[in-house]
Amino acid sequence: MHPWVGLSDHVRLGVVTRWVTPELVDEVLEKCGVRDKKPGALPAGFMVYFTLALALFQQDSYDDVAEQLVGGIEELSGSVPSKSSFTRARRRLGPLVLETVFRELAGPLAPAGLEGSFYRGMRLAAVDGFVLDAPDTPANRAALGGPVKNSQAAGFPQVRVVTLTECGTHAQIDAAVGGFNGGERELAIALATSASAMLVIMDRGFPGVELWKAYLGAGAHLLIRARSPVAHRPVEHLADGTYLGRMSLAGQRASHPGGVLVRVIEYRVDGGEVVRLLTDLLDPAAYPAAELARLYHSRWEAESAFRQIKTFQRGPAEVLRSGGPDLVRQEVWAHLAVHHCLTRVVMCLADDNGIDPGRVSFVKVLKHTRRSVVRQCADTPRKIEKFLAALAAKVRRKLDNGVRRLREADRHLKRPDSKYSSKLSYRINTRDRRPTRRVAPKVITLHAAIVQ
Repeated sequence: MHPWVGLSDHVRLGVVTRWVTPELVDEVLEKCGVRDKKPGALPAGFMVYFTLALALFQQDSYDDVAEQLVGGIEELSGSVPSKSSFTRARRRLGPLVLETVFRELAGPLAPAGLEGSFYRGMRLAAVDGFVLDAPDTPANRAALGGPVKNSQAAGFPQVRVVTLTECGTHAQIDAAVGGFNGGERELAIALATSASAMLVIMDRGFPGVELWKAYLGAGAHLLIRARSPVAHRPVEHLADGTYLGRMSLAGQRASHPGGVLVRVIEYRVDGGEVVRLLTDLLDPAAYPAAELARLYHSRWEAESAFRQIKTFQRGPAEVLRSGGPDLVRQEVWAHLAVHHCLTRVVMCLADDNGIDPGRVSFVKVLKHTRRSVVRQCADTPRKIEKFLAALAAKVRRKLDNGVRRLREADRHLKRPDSKYSSKLSYRINTRDRRPTRRVAPKVITLHAAIVQ
């Protein structure tokens, strides 16, 4: 009998255990119908924590993650199971359990009145997506797909993630996971039911009649950037220079009854290109165009949340560790669940210190959370509260990044398609690149529609 049998059930995941409690884990396993057939060293409850630990310590091997998780427990630290044992246990657990853990945790976190979280009584959220590289195995390539160049596979297979993100806190309210070959819009439609009573902001890759109807049918409101051909013919000009237009189904005339009526707001930022926004908030007096134009910038908070997951939590340019599509999805749901718990830690620290959560360093919260696992210093509710109290005392000295400054960086290709790209091509992509710098507030100028 392996020395871990009967003991691994007592392992916890540091401060993350405050939200991923043993009771929650048992409830999720029961709901998903995952049960241990016989006592073993790697029971399902432990594997939930271990899979979350894989996301928390993405750069470490299976052995290293196991040692981080049980290193403080003398009876377990001397006999870590093999990698193949952990892999088989992950397959038995499946992706649904971690998806359910995420859905039990996910949701908005902003308290009433938090700056940047609400607009005229509506909670602000953004829908956007990102991709993560998965190992290049035949199973991943077949199930997930990936970039193609000249009819040949290029790069790694990729898993696509679309999230509904709270703008004021970076908390994930909902998420959908699919393959690279699937579209972001289809995944975004699946999130509509979680957006009730929210004002949801999206980029110009998302507008579509089906998506529009799905979100409005769920009680949400929309503010979406659109390309110039979408709803470009005014149906009615409004007093503030915006106009009403119709967004039609693909291939149908604007007059087709299957279309939807939208309000079009056009503006320029610092005299640049015309930006077109579509919204269902049709009343220009109740929802001024200038306010909505300034509000669109909040969409970038979703990108900031993605940076926390992809660059800080996962590690820059890291490839996921799972060789099969089910384990890839399991790993992605674990990353989303861990990120939500880290966001909750940020919110706790911000609330205790009376500061905006955007000032709390995500990177330092991540490091302290990892230390809480290694030291096994938060394995009981009392120890968890003690750990958070000690962490809150450090906010002013170490974790407070200060008031967020207006900054920008030029958009350039950071990595060439191939490391063998010509020197000329590399110079073209990197010339005139300047570091991120402080800038003055942007000047937004409304672009009134021309009355025919």
